[in-house]
Amino acid sequence: MKLDVKKAIFPIAGMGTRFLPLSKTLSKEMIPLLDKPLVQYSVKEAYDSGIKEIQFVTRTKQKEALEYFSKNKKLEDFLAEKGKKEELELLRSVNAFNIDFSSVVQKVPAGDASAIYRAKDFVGKEPCGVFFCDDVIHSEDPGLSQLIEVFKNCQCPVFGLKKLPKDKLHSYGVVEGDKIANGFYKVKKVVQKPKNGETDSDLAIMGRMILTSDVFDYMTKHKKLLQKDFSIVQILGMMVNEGKPVYGYEIKGDWLECGSRSSWLRSFLFLLLRDPKFGPETREFLKNVKF
Repeated sequence: MKLDVKKAIFPIAGMGTRFLPLSKTLSKEMIPLLDKPLVQYSVKEAYDSGIKEIQFVTRTKQKEALEYFSKNKKLEDFLAEKGKKEELELLRSVNAFNIDFSSVVQKVPAGDASAIYRAKDFVGKEPCGVFFCDDVIHSEDPGLSQLIEVFKNCQCPVFGLKKLPKDKLHSYGVVEGDKIANGFYKVKKVVQKPKNGETDSDLAIMGRMILTSDVFDYMTKHKKLLQKDFSIVQILGMMVNEGKPVYGYEIKGDWLECGSRSSWLRSFLFLLLRDPKFGPETREFLKNVKF
């Protein structure tokens, strides 16, 4: 029986040190990109991809994301009483996602593999999507739904991939693979942040993937690795080395990175200039700005 992907994990427990001092009081997933927090873009992508359940993996007392997507009747009543129809509509749009949200705490800071493993009971024996919220995918077809279409055939873990210039690859996990079809690869090797000449591949791993229950079984057998700041990319790379099938697919669309201040600002400008509401007035404003 072929399994479908209806659950997703959002590992958001990171400290966001690249955004200090802002991230001292505001969790990174809540940093605004245009007029919405980063996490909302990923939740919408999940919803549009058919996801029904999301579990946030958080730090202790980190509740912003869960509260953001919770209904606030008191605030809704206040806006209705004041006749603020537009604001009320915007508020309700955040609660319109037909998704069950939950959270689990990562008590000890470690790598994202450890964070994802905390959602083991939530996942059970089902496949799941994984979203890293500092990657936003601007595309006609939701990024995760593209991976789900691939997963329907292979029923194995799938990386989201994007070709990048080779001088940029030192900051990413990189996949070497055998091409099966257009944009679809069977992974032969995973190289984490390769040095010059370490790989000929230009396929970088994006912050989207689909995991299967055997990935969690593998982490259970190698729990000591989860105490050593291992990433899920490294875990899947080890599985590939042991002969486990893992695939990758080049996601169609623009990859908007928000993992650093500079990339976040570029992504902000990208969306701002294309926004139907804010774009025209921004372009007009820029015409009169002297650089």
